[in-house]
Amino acid sequence: MLTEQRYEEILKLVEEHKSITVAEICERFRISESTARRDINALDQAGRLVRVFGGAVASDLNFESREPTVEQKMDRNIEEKRQIAAYAASLIEPSDFVYLDAGTTTGFMLDAITETSATIVTNAVMHAQRLAARGMHVYLVGGELKGFTEAVVGSQAMNTLRSYHFTKGFFGTNGASRREGLTTPDAGEALIKQTALEQCRQGYILCDSSKFDNVSSVTFGSFDDAVILTEKCPERYLECKNIVLCKDSE
Repeated sequence: MLTEQRYEEILKLVEEHKSITVAEICERFRISESTARRDINALDQAGRLVRVFGGAVASDLNFESREPTVEQKMDRNIEEKRQIAAYAASLIEPSDFVYLDAGTTTGFMLDAITETSATIVTNAVMHAQRLAARGMHVYLVGGELKGFTEAVVGSQAMNTLRSYHFTKGFFGTNGASRREGLTTPDAGEALIKQTALEQCRQGYILCDSSKFDNVSSVTFGSFDDAVILTEKCPERYLECKNIVLCKDSE
């Protein structure tokens, strides 16, 4: 098959599935990984698709490769985040051992949590400080602190999380799509989210409706790995049984 013909076939697959991996290209066209990556790079430079970690996504998907700062994210969809966070906080029960992910949406949960006898584990310094100030029982995961997002990451944090068994976990996400799953721009934060989510009896993703069909660089969980809490479900996702529409808990 000529290179140009392969390009067209790759684009057809991306158009149909909205994304493709390097491994899928190699298997489909019987080419090497280096050739598959060159094809993706060429199509990305031509504006025909968007190159991401491990593959490519359709150019009409919203793709975010850089993590916004905490200040930037605080100004986005504030009322939607508050509504989702209030509902999420109402799910915490007295005997729960909870993981609370770093992020602005989970940050809105802090003042909404009424069950002060639950134990909270978090990788967010500010979350831990505010919870401790309320007299709650809180553990701060140790490791490398990222100033950009104020989250603790790294191997030390991952090893600590693997020793815990959470009844519930609440996570933020930069994107959620059925094919690419739950995504975030930073590989270090993705590993922390993935590790913590695997240790949860039940995980919840706090996802305002603007994040559906957004794709960031790294996947930390499949779309079906957790219950997705949102204030409004896009019509194309209505059949998904793991999506819960949040109503104010008041």
